[in-house]
Amino acid sequence: MKAFYCHHFVLPLPPGHRFPMAKYRRLYERLRDEPQGEPIELLEPEPASLEDLLRVHDADYVRRVLDGTLSDTELRRIGFPWSPAVPERSRRVSGATIAALRAAIAGDGVAVNLAGGTHHAFAGRGGGYCIFNDSVVGARHVQAHGLARRVLVVDLDVHQGDGTAALCRGDASVFAFSMHAARNYPAVKQDGDLDVALPDGTDDARYLDALAAHLPRAIEDARPDSVVYLAGADPYAGDRLGHLALSKAGLRERDRQVLDACRRHGLPLAISMAGGYAEDVEDIVDIHEATVRLAARFAAARGRRAAAQAG
Repeated sequence: MKAFYCHHFVLPLPPGHRFPMAKYRRLYERLRDEPQGEPIELLEPEPASLEDLLRVHDADYVRRVLDGTLSDTELRRIGFPWSPAVPERSRRVSGATIAALRAAIAGDGVAVNLAGGTHHAFAGRGGGYCIFNDSVVGARHVQAHGLARRVLVVDLDVHQGDGTAALCRGDASVFAFSMHAARNYPAVKQDGDLDVALPDGTDDARYLDALAAHLPRAIEDARPDSVVYLAGADPYAGDRLGHLALSKAGLRERDRQVLDACRRHGLPLAISMAGGYAEDVEDIVDIHEATVRLAARFAAARGRRAAAQAG
């Protein structure tokens, strides 16, 4: 299975910044240095092109991101200080989702962006550590290149994908499904195609029951031919910003439900890591690693089935 990573994912941040930037490098290092289970091919993504970004974002906003002229107010809303690394990281994150979705559609079945899930980015503004909306950029790329007609975004980050909902509103070809904590960021939610707001303290059983009820409905309503899945680590009980109460085992079962649904429906799947804010960064990496390794097992099983059918 292909997984996309580059050192540009890691921004330099001031001491004490609460975003766990170290999780990206730690996840990459684990996958590189601790081979186990099915093989994972680690690849560097190309940056998203200007054309890719302009299918989704306003030209003036894109220009100000790329040339470093975002206002202090815009940067505070995003949550990252300005540095020359910001535009390159933002383009590479979207490029990795493009690459993962293209690989899945081309025959791999499933591929992974080891960052991504930047679902709070709107057409003309960023927010919540999100600058460009990689899920929608990826969806519009494969549509523009004739690789997919209808894309389902399955957003299981603990925060509502407000930017994704706004960007896809009124366009049935990209369906925004978000299952999130009701009393969490953003304060003002957007109307997506299917929103499931969960109460504080939702545990494994209640979360998985809700997913089992709503994911089939999302697939039926979206009628997709490909899927982008935001596998957030922040529904975890130990997350500082989550308000839900899932265990690591519950999150693995969540991932299994999504992967199994895509397998049953024959849907190519690109996975991004999305959020995670546990006190111990190793807990975040544990959750992301489990997602990637489970995806690799599904990809390998798919390959074996295809080989058996060909033989």
